[in-house]
Amino acid sequence: MQAHILIVEDEPEIAELVSVNLKHAGFAHEVARDAKSARAAVDARLPDLILLDWMLPGESGLSLAKLWRGFRRTRFLPIIMLTARGDDDDIVSGLDAGADDYIVKPFSPKELVARVRALLRRKSPDVAGEEVRAGDLILNPAAQTVLYRGKAVRMGKPEFRLLNYFMSYPDRVHARSRLLDEVWGDHVFIEERTVDVHVKRLRAALGQPDIIETVRGTGYRLRAAETQSE
Repeated sequence: MQAHILIVEDEPEIAELVSVNLKHAGFAHEVARDAKSARAAVDARLPDLILLDWMLPGESGLSLAKLWRGFRRTRFLPIIMLTARGDDDDIVSGLDAGADDYIVKPFSPKELVARVRALLRRKSPDVAGEEVRAGDLILNPAAQTVLYRGKAVRMGKPEFRLLNYFMSYPDRVHARSRLLDEVWGDHVFIEERTVDVHVKRLRAALGQPDIIETVRGTGYRLRAAETQSE
């Protein structure tokens, strides 16, 4: 699954610099120029991570971080403060407000991307953009490709996200409600039987129904042993 990053930055040059480097690193992104736009963007679509400037028109990034930490939907949303305020007291204030990391301007674009990847690995390993392997299955989130026993497998985006999650946690049983939260997001209101439809399509795409096992009364799991060649 390609990670979606929200850049909250009112300086056009910095927003462009961050955008270009995130794009080259394989991340999807959008830019909000002020606090009002940032709120609207998060309400419309929950990002996988936010790069948040402190000084913004209308409302500070510090205030936004505190606001998002106060709601269930955004409580664990990864946030990196990106600001020129580099005093120790400012860093402590940013982290106390709910930021997971703090980068002081001017910054190295390579370091920024590395920090983004590191935080995604800790918070959401399935969207970190790194290749995932399970036996003979290889999934590349950045390139949006799946190989099974050396052959390319075509599938829809929901099935791709579902497989990415299964491969990140092989042999673990996942309830349908859990899959809805982790793959579609807890802000998307769809029925649990939707999962069954996409599991059926995923099995068809792989051509190996036994890879995704139905655990009666619970949900599904990826059987890692079934992905390996004999």
